[in-house]
Amino acid sequence: MYKALSLKLRADVFSQVEEISKRAHIPRNAYINRALDFYNTYNKRKLLRKQFHTESQLVREDSLRILQEFEKIEDDLIQ
Repeated sequence: MYKALSLKLRADVFSQVEEISKRAHIPRNAYINRALDFYNTYNKRKLLRKQFHTESQLVREDSLRILQEFEKIEDDLIQ
């Protein structure tokens, strides 16, 4: 399903879109859709990276404590 959108672009951006889409033989609409899809994916990954960093900081101390406990168990098994 498609949605209609009225969009104002800066003149320089529009010129670049026109030039690249023509040279690539891609309709302007398809080019803009692909560009937005790419940019959405990029930003989703960026947000996910930030979320992972925040959550890893929250469990950092517990993870280190558990790792130390496993190391003690491993040391006991070796002896």
